[in-house]
Amino acid sequence: MARPSLSHTTTGPQPLQDEVVLGVDTHKDIHVAAVLSVLGALLGTREFPATAAGYRELLAWARGFGLLLRSGVEGTGSYGAGLSRLLTTEGVSVIDVNRPDRAARRRAGKSDAVDAEAAARAVLGGRATVTPKSKDGPAEDLRVLKIVKDSAIRSRTQAINQLKALIVGAEPALRESLTGMTNRKLFAACAVLAPEAGAIHVALRLLAERIQQLTAEITLITRRLQGAVQEHHPQILEIQGVGPDSAAILLIAAGDNHDRIRSEASFAALCGVSPVEHSSGKSQRRRLNRGGNRQANAALYRIVLTRLRHDQRTRLYLERRTGEGKSKREIMRCLKRYVAREIYRCIAAAPLPLSEPLAA
Repeated sequence: MARPSLSHTTTGPQPLQDEVVLGVDTHKDIHVAAVLSVLGALLGTREFPATAAGYRELLAWARGFGLLLRSGVEGTGSYGAGLSRLLTTEGVSVIDVNRPDRAARRRAGKSDAVDAEAAARAVLGGRATVTPKSKDGPAEDLRVLKIVKDSAIRSRTQAINQLKALIVGAEPALRESLTGMTNRKLFAACAVLAPEAGAIHVALRLLAERIQQLTAEITLITRRLQGAVQEHHPQILEIQGVGPDSAAILLIAAGDNHDRIRSEASFAALCGVSPVEHSSGKSQRRRLNRGGNRQANAALYRIVLTRLRHDQRTRLYLERRTGEGKSKREIMRCLKRYVAREIYRCIAAAPLPLSEPLAA
């Protein structure tokens, strides 16, 4: 059964001097676009294929209604990444729009055209203000490498656990021959077991070879991560407690277009280390921020732990705040906030990468 067309136009194209706002609901195979006038009138909706040609057709269609300067796109980090890149290159400001909440969908219903219109209205009404990451520089390269490394680490951990569990249940002679070895020697010994000796030998050999292969992958990716950080942001590695992995995570969180983060307070909120107001009546207090990028939050935590072990100033701060009655958990939160401020200043001082134009 053919998919019904979503093409809809309530008025003809407007003069080019009239500004319009674009909203896009993105999917894997198609994008549904809606155009609003600055007064909020729906000018048209239409679906386009999620291809390079489809993106250009969508842009030309939207510009046919007037002067297009702003757009709201759902999923700028996934299905909408290609369209967002084209719009930015063509001088259209792209705002990352979250999908409507359930209450709004219960009132207005759910369809691709409705979601596209809601995205445009979120931009027009000022509810959506987040500039998406550009995904066209070294931070995006770090993100891709980090995904592969994390996956390899999880797989290696699983393989190690399986190998050791098999050894526990193996026959006494084999188990005793592999007992007391370091991990490296254990994996090397298992990798040369004779497969014709039995199924347990085959399983241990395959697991050991898998572990060695994953270890080589992790080592290679770690070197590439360190080289990329050293090449593009060497100053961040000079900060006390910041290693290549933590630096990569924090740079990924900031993105290539780090100028979208307006202040160190915004960066702290992005990393989930800014306190959240939680006052009511006579009770005036703040609570822990459980939002933000949790990987960046964990990276800041590891940096603080390193400083508590090796940095004299941090240990003195811990002693002073402990004397004031603060718990160690509260002190750690304060230290993460201070580290976030230092990291932001370092990132903000770095030059922005030059964006390459898209191929025609």
